[in-house]
Amino acid sequence: MTLDDLIPYMPPFQAAANSFSILLLSMGYYFIRSDNRRMHRRCMVAALVVSAVFLTSYLTYHSLVGYAPFAGQGWIRPIYFTLLGSHIVLAAVIVPLVLLTVWFAARGNFRAHPKIARWTLPIWIYVAVSGVVVYVLGFHVYAPGVN
Repeated sequence: MTLDDLIPYMPPFQAAANSFSILLLSMGYYFIRSDNRRMHRRCMVAALVVSAVFLTSYLTYHSLVGYAPFAGQGWIRPIYFTLLGSHIVLAAVIVPLVLLTVWFAARGNFRAHPKIARWTLPIWIYVAVSGVVVYVLGFHVYAPGVN
């Protein structure tokens, strides 16, 4: 089996990874609100690992496949591209935000960590959710050759 054989499986894998990261992020938020720091840390580290695996798969896929055109026509196009645009911009923003948030936590700076995490968490969740929506629209609802 070669990497080319895996290409068709990569987008659904990426959507599943994003969905799992949403669950882990939500659980991490729940645990910190419940003052369970140990479980919060575990969930957030797992979300970071899952997101890193997603990003590796995503970059590999697009380096092999390139641009995947959106097949939807009419009213959905401006909605899709607005969603995609916000997703791309915030996906670029979230990487340094996550790294900074993790850095503060790893250094034990629990004054700065929650201040930046208040911004990081909702953006990270938005990027993951919008990524799943883009996948569903581009590969299922408006899949090339279907409509």
